[in-house]
Amino acid sequence: MSENLAKIAERLHEINDFMIQVEKDFDYILEKIHPENKKCAVNLLHYLALRSQDIRDLQDDLHTCGLSSMASSESHIRGQLLAILERLGIKKKITEDIFSYETSKLSLSKKLTGLFGKKLTDSVPYIMVTFDNSLATDYLKVENLLQSGMNIARINCAHDDQAIWYKMIKNIDKAIKTTGLQCKIYMDLAGPKIRTIVKRSGRLKVVEGQMIYLTDENNINDRKLTVGCTIVGVFNQLNVGEIVLFDDGLIEARVDKIEPKRVRLQIIRVSSKKPYIKNEKGVNFPNSNLMTPSLTDYDVMCIPFIVQHADMVGYSFVRNSNDILQLQHVLGNNKQLDLVIKIETPQAVKNLPDLLLSGMQQENIGVMIARGDLAVEIGFERMSEIQEEILWISESAHVPVIWATQVLENLNKSGVATRSEITDAAHAAQADCVMINKGAHTLQTLDTLKNILFRSGGHHIKKRFTFRPLAIATRFMNK
Repeated sequence: MSENLAKIAERLHEINDFMIQVEKDFDYILEKIHPENKKCAVNLLHYLALRSQDIRDLQDDLHTCGLSSMASSESHIRGQLLAILERLGIKKKITEDIFSYETSKLSLSKKLTGLFGKKLTDSVPYIMVTFDNSLATDYLKVENLLQSGMNIARINCAHDDQAIWYKMIKNIDKAIKTTGLQCKIYMDLAGPKIRTIVKRSGRLKVVEGQMIYLTDENNINDRKLTVGCTIVGVFNQLNVGEIVLFDDGLIEARVDKIEPKRVRLQIIRVSSKKPYIKNEKGVNFPNSNLMTPSLTDYDVMCIPFIVQHADMVGYSFVRNSNDILQLQHVLGNNKQLDLVIKIETPQAVKNLPDLLLSGMQQENIGVMIARGDLAVEIGFERMSEIQEEILWISESAHVPVIWATQVLENLNKSGVATRSEITDAAHAAQADCVMINKGAHTLQTLDTLKNILFRSGGHHIKKRFTFRPLAIATRFMNK
């Protein structure tokens, strides 16, 4: 063996030993994992062990030697490492609890079917469609959505009520029986509703550099330059220097001073053409550690209905593994209800491995990249990087991923797509399921999305690129 290959083999041995040690270190967590997920959880730990190191030089050396650089091997990471050692003439025992490329494909397929059900074609990801209340009475449209490729119907518990939800579900059930097609029902818990309270005219004009005050709904009054928030005691949970965002981040402020029962904010950015903080708009605290529970009293009230009628429940504004355990406690023995963990806070991104390992205590779980609130919380410039990381880590755990928020939104609302959202929709093919929101042109959006995903999916499987014949190359060669 050449000196370079020997150096590569030595580094691979070190990584392999580290993977084994990490697996032993977290054995107490693996004991709690559902038997169907144990092997997947081990692969997740192996992948995290690898990605805690900088192996870019090793990847260059592997690529130079014509060997796998371990990129796009998230689902079978240690199996890939051992396969490389085997190519170097070093035999390592590959046990049944280690995924190979082939067995990982079977596992990923099983996990997808277990969570989302069967679909007619494997060429495009599953498609989830958000229902608006018109679909409670428009059966024909529900049937058309199902025939056009909807695999999962999404009902958001933040809107409407149980009577409307029930009518939507009856239409879905009827369409399933009529068409013979499958469709899962997914229901989103509303989560904490963090909104502004603005007295007087219902809006407060702001300019950059201005000082305003933030308090809670119990201490709001008619004084000028004061905005309330629905979080009780919010002024006790903020620190000087932390950022407060209003209206999906259009207005940015920084905590300047903590005062009794209020905080003083300095407006540092106004990106809206109408520079007003309005009543009932969203508020985000990306730097703050808020004590607001992820599971609200309203969510708990909704759970019996969800357990009775839905296949999946989406858990909003999750931050840590304790949130997962709290929901699992409320669900009790209703473990047939599958869990989708919505990643929409900086804490959820930071704690993603813990969230996955906690969720994997039940058989079927998924992850939703809720890009709306997440982008506001972490900053739009980081969104591309973070959604990639969520895809990688979730795939290493064999946990299906839903790509959500603003997919073809302009097309759905106006009937005309923008160039950038077409590209964004193509990137969505890296996920296992793509969600479109409600809009006036849902059927057209669904057809367009299927077309984009089919074309994009021909070039890669999730994030691993494949080489189907390129029309450009074929035309050139046939000149």
